[in-house]
Amino acid sequence: MELFAAVDVMDGRAVRLVKGEFGASRSFGDPLEVAGGFLAAGASWLHVVDLDAARTGEPVNRAVVLSVAAAARRAGARVEVGGGVRDEEGVEALLAEGVDRVVLGTAAIAHPDLAARHAVRHPGRIVAGLDYRRAPGGALELALRGWTDRASVDPSDLLAAWAGVPLASVVVTAIDRDGTLEGPDTEGLSRVLDGTDLDVVASGGVGGAAHLSVLAGLRSPARGRSLAGVVVGRALVDGSMSVKEAMAACTASG
Repeated sequence: MELFAAVDVMDGRAVRLVKGEFGASRSFGDPLEVAGGFLAAGASWLHVVDLDAARTGEPVNRAVVLSVAAAARRAGARVEVGGGVRDEEGVEALLAEGVDRVVLGTAAIAHPDLAARHAVRHPGRIVAGLDYRRAPGGALELALRGWTDRASVDPSDLLAAWAGVPLASVVVTAIDRDGTLEGPDTEGLSRVLDGTDLDVVASGGVGGAAHLSVLAGLRSPARGRSLAGVVVGRALVDGSMSVKEAMAACTASG
């Protein structure tokens, strides 16, 4: 199970949100310094998101994001970038700048064929981001535009549409767990794992190595599928867990 160390950028600063609420952000300083700490500790992947762009579609933090990507390349690490990438020009621009993978969230949900076309054009370099909240009955309700709008499409329909498409992975974020350190939504992740053959990366709720162990051992009930990776943000920047501890827990998954 691969570790993706998360760097979320808002107003040029590295921040963490709680449950996707922009009014509940906490700043952790210079994104380059945060990323540099992850890289110096041995992180092999960075997951970088422009939160402002996720809401508006305008890449206002693009220079900062590309600086973080360049730092990752110098350190021999890889980077995936998301947040507000809504069209072909945005995808191509990031790939041309040396970004290893581009994460499509709102664009992938609203236009699944667009995500499929880019994946065919760039096999293994396009990631679909599915961010969800739990409905009162337990259904997974997808969110758009920085979690400010609700999508009407069912996640299972999207996964079916992408069957056989060479996406790098599907990053599944439990918004209600994100930034809380309270633990991942294993039941929701299991649903996604059973609904696709694509690699699935978990995001949201990881607060320590014990949670990573749970994810490493997760097997979906119907098909016995396991996770390909996990995105960890707050637990790494607030000292709850070191990158070394996180990587060891992921490696121990076999």
